[in-house]
Amino acid sequence: MTMETESPAPFLQSGDTALLFDGTCKLCNGWARLIIHYDHAYRIQLAAVQSPEGQELLRWAGLPLDEFNTIVLISNNKVSIRSEAMFEILSRLDAPWRWLKAARVMPAAMRDWMYDKIALNRYRLFGRYDSIHLPTADHDRRFLKKNR
Repeated sequence: MTMETESPAPFLQSGDTALLFDGTCKLCNGWARLIIHYDHAYRIQLAAVQSPEGQELLRWAGLPLDEFNTIVLISNNKVSIRSEAMFEILSRLDAPWRWLKAARVMPAAMRDWMYDKIALNRYRLFGRYDSIHLPTADHDRRFLKKNR
């Protein structure tokens, strides 16, 4: 699902992309590490949903501030969640990851149903950190910072 907003997103310049992820979720941290490893052009900035930056972006997007059952991708005042966010991430990575967006031919309702099943069971399936855990950044602008 993608929705568009009228006001500019905080912390982002025109053309910037940010991914919000659950900083306590080991699966979500795996996605963040994958982006750090394969986003050689630094197209995607990261923020944990629990961080001040993540909370402000969630508020801006009109999303819950305390339930983190989806990743959120923000780009050009568009907010993508669930499977659509995953495909938007893949489209910004180099091959072979970009090729996985071919699975987008599956109906959105089915993709989101599968996404929701994994998201709701992610802690049980993949584990959870006791506190926010951020992967090591590969670039000084990889993580959004409030005072930039």
